[in-house]
Amino acid sequence: MRPLRLCLVDMNNGVPNEATRCFRVLLAGFVARARGANPGLEFSVVHVQPRNLGEAPPKDCDLALCTGGPGSPFDGYEAPWCTGFRRFLDAVVDAQASGRKSPSALVVCHSFEIAIQHFGFARMARRATRKFGIMPAYTTKEGARSDLLGTLGERFFVWEHRDWEAVELNRAKLASLDGELWAVETRPDGGGAWKGDGLLAFRFAPGVEGTQFHPEADRDGALAWIKRPEQAAACVEAYGETTYHRMLASLDDPLRLARTFEQLIPGWLTRTFNALAIERDLSPIAPLPA
Repeated sequence: MRPLRLCLVDMNNGVPNEATRCFRVLLAGFVARARGANPGLEFSVVHVQPRNLGEAPPKDCDLALCTGGPGSPFDGYEAPWCTGFRRFLDAVVDAQASGRKSPSALVVCHSFEIAIQHFGFARMARRATRKFGIMPAYTTKEGARSDLLGTLGERFFVWEHRDWEAVELNRAKLASLDGELWAVETRPDGGGAWKGDGLLAFRFAPGVEGTQFHPEADRDGALAWIKRPEQAAACVEAYGETTYHRMLASLDDPLRLARTFEQLIPGWLTRTFNALAIERDLSPIAPLPA
């Protein structure tokens, strides 16, 4: 039985943060569930760091979680580390187009921004101000039908921390890749307050899905970050004290950030594994409770 190879593609440029811990927690939970369904299956988790160490995802990677990170998505875009990562994205698309179910990739924040530029169906633009904290996101009609976001409802809550945003969608080019726009910053029907033009989640192409926001963020990590004196002061200055305290209170709401953490990445890992299980004659994992 071939081992399952999981890859954490760490774009944090060597800067320690809560996200790496969160991704490892999610991967450990997935491995436990997959091993429960397949007691003899071996797993390996490979941690690669493209930006600071020049490492690329291994060619035999099955499922890749690609993280966010600091800085501009344009910095180093033509450097060997980034062209190597972009070749990996192309390899995912090519493999899926040939009918294989491995590798698959989920790209988050900085990785998402690189993928936007690489596939070229939207433009990365610098925001006038940084967006950070617990924020609502809205599914499109396609997103509501998607496996990635379908369990989260029309409005769900996410952790944001970004200076950049994807804008100016080229729908024809996205469709040519068999991609779909799955979530946006403002309600797509125009109802409610205008939140911005950001495009927040996509199927870039079969095998590559991703989010601008941080679905790996858990309560402990978000609380540790937002309670730092400098971050608390920045949040109050940007959004006001009332909103800051609402963010703190919402961390204890199981239907907000906790639900996104429990559903999105675990759901993606379960679904992509189950598709691969058919190909490799493995036992599927039971779907997560909605």
